[in-house]
Formats: sequence, C-alpha cells, structure tokens
Amino acid sequence: MFQRRIPEWLRHAPTPGAKGFAVLSGIESISRGILISVFPLVMYRAFQDTLVVSEIYFFVGIISLACGLLVPWLTRFIPRRWMYSLGAVLFIVSSSLAIEGSPIAIALALFSYTVAVVILFVCFNAYVLDYVAKIELKRSETLRLFYSALAWSAGPAGGVWLLQWWTPAPFLVSALGATVLLVVFWWMRLGDGKLITKARAPTPNPVAFIQRFFVQPRLIAGWLFAVIKSCSWWVYIVYLPIYAVEAGLDESIGGIALSVSNSLLFLTPFMLMWIERNSVRHAIRAGFLIGGGVFIAATFSASMPWVTVGFLLFGTLFLILLDICAGLPFLMAVRPSERTEMSAVYSTFRDISGIISPGVAWLVLLVAPISALFATAGFGMFAAWVVAGKLHPRLGVRKQPAVVEQNDIAVENRIVAEGQIVTE
Repeated sequence: MFQRRIPEWLRHAPTPGAKGFAVLSGIESISRGILISVFPLVMYRAFQDTLVVSEIYFFVGIISLACGLLVPWLTRFIPRRWMYSLGAVLFIVSSSLAIEGSPIAIALALFSYTVAVVILFVCFNAYVLDYVAKIELKRSETLRLFYSALAWSAGPAGGVWLLQWWTPAPFLVSALGATVLLVVFWWMRLGDGKLITKARAPTPNPVAFIQRFFVQPRLIAGWLFAVIKSCSWWVYIVYLPIYAVEAGLDESIGGIALSVSNSLLFLTPFMLMWIERNSVRHAIRAGFLIGGGVFIAATFSASMPWVTVGFLLFGTLFLILLDICAGLPFLMAVRPSERTEMSAVYSTFRDISGIISPGVAWLVLLVAPISALFATAGFGMFAAWVVAGKLHPRLGVRKQPAVVEQNDIAVENRIVAEGQIVTE
C-alpha cells in the first residue's frame, strides 16, 4: 500500500519555546518599529496643532488602557488565537487608515495601532507563561529583545526616510509585517494556550483580577518597575528631540539617538550572561541606580547639549538592561490559573506610563526647563531602586547541587523561581 510521506515539520509545528516566541516578537517589531517615529509626524501634519495632537494621544492612551483590561474578559467569548489574530489585523487596518490620509483617518489609525499593540502584548505574554518555564524567562526575554534589535534599530530612522520618499511606504511595510506575523503565528499552532484553571474558580472579570493584583505585593512591585522604566523611555523618546532643537542641535538628532539606543539591543546576550552570574535583584537595582544617576547628570550638563545627549544615550544602556529583567519579578510571581488576567494587568504599564509621563512633564515644565524632566525620570528610577531592595536576594538564581548522604547522589538543581518580597 502506498504510504504518504509528509515532512514532520509540516505535520506538526515545533513545540513553542523561547526561540519561537523571539521570532514572533521580532516579526511584530517590524510592524511597530517602522511606525514609532512616523505617527507623531503624520499626526502633526494632519492637525497642525501640538495641543490637539497631545490630547489625541492622551485619550487614545486611556481607551487602550481600558481595552487591555478587557482582553481577559473578551477571551471568554473569543478564543485567544483569534484575539491574537485580531491584534495583527488591526495593524493592517491602522496602515490602511493612515494611507487614506484625512485627519479623522489618521486619528483612527493611531487608535487601531495602539489597541493592536495592547492586544498582542497581553496574548503574547499569556502564551509565554504557558509554554516557557519560569527559569527560562530570562533567556526568553533576552532572545526576544535580540531578535527585535534590527527592527527597532533601523525602524525609527527608516520609517521617517520612507515617509519622506513616499507617504504610504512605511504603512505598507507595517502591513506586510503584520501579514507575515499572522502566517507564522498560525503555523506555530499555539492555539488557545494551556488550559489551567482553579477548581470551581469564578468566571474572571476585570474588577476581580484587579483586586487580586492589589493584594499581591510581588505583582505590584514588578508592575511598578515596568511603569517607571517605561516612563524613563517615554522621557527619552519624546523630550530629547525637543531639548535638542531648543539647544540649537539638528532636528534629526532625536531620531538618530533613538536608532543608536535601539542598536544596543544587540548587547542583550552579554547582559544575560552578566545577570545569570549575579541575580535578577542585583541586575534590577544596578539598572535603576546607575540609569537614574546618569539621567540626573544629564540635567546638570544641560548647558552642554552634546554632553547631555551623550549622558542620555549611556543611560539607555541600563534601560535596555531593565527591559530584560525588570518585568521578571512580575512574570515569575503570576499564578498559573491567572496568566491571561495578570498579563492584561501587566500590559497596562505602557498605557499608564503614556498617561503619567505627559502629565508630570506638564507640571514640571510650569516651573522648570525641559532638561529638568531628565532629573525627574532619574529620581523615579531611584525610587524603583529602593523598592527593588525588597526583592528576594536570590531571585532567579540556581542553587548549588545538594548531596544526599545515604547514596551520595546529587539532587537536581533547585531554582528560586518565585519572586518574593523580603520581610524586614
């Protein structure tokens, strides 16, 4: 009898792992990175008013925050694989609206883009927590950043160049990236993740899982680290270009600085080796302490623009270190039965930072020059350094193999995977 021979890689997709999720994240970064510096420009072109643009960003941030919190509730009716697919499709919708070009279409394009990022982030983290062991989260985060490095390095400058060459070009690249993302996602056959539920658990709802979040100090600490890190990035990305122009530097300095900073993502494998030789707690504290000090130094050197730019570029090296490890205390502490819900809570750090940063900046600028914002971010990082001191000192560290006296057989390495707050 004739036996059909089908390649195994076509019959069954490889078991998802850290590398597979890194590839998925790298493809998503193409759609996001190419537009990160494009949307502010097309928004300003459409409305010709900085205040209107700021208001649109503010309200889009609030709406995307609500959407992120509703994702777990929506997954009761829409399987996770379809929610992830919806996020990818929204990238394509966003690009289509932006190509249309009217002010309303541009605003809706920004909204679609922001909601797409939130949905993909929530679903992606839920999948990672399903398929990647806790001790592998450091490697997973490092690979994710490394595979995304090229898109984030070339995207900001490349997007602006494409926009100047032909307005629809960056949006077409983003839509193409989203299409490839959909194809790879469905080939990986992640489905709806692993089904892990508590016995007789109540149906999840946004209010319930927010309440559970606030009674778990480990989750609160991990979320605060992500918010403060994101606010520091926000200050760097938004206010460094404005400072450069006011200081008499070229308008392209901000975009070039962002591309150079993102190119530091290629150093993440070496950062991971350093983290593994120490501990997650040590890495988080070092990142916030040194990064905060450098940002404050940038304020004191404000009269020397190139020195300030250099300080801030150096500071982003530690923000990238925090991109690897600052979210690990949260991810390691999440209960298996609450992965989707707590992934939604964790995703709010982007929207919260997008609301807090312009609000605090507005207050600071009432009484101080723009360079004071760098010190404000630095003091925020100092506060996170203090909180990080409460983490378990051996968080994420492998213990030395124990020896059983009766038969002298080494016991398997035990792993401190549960992030714990030290009681003092």
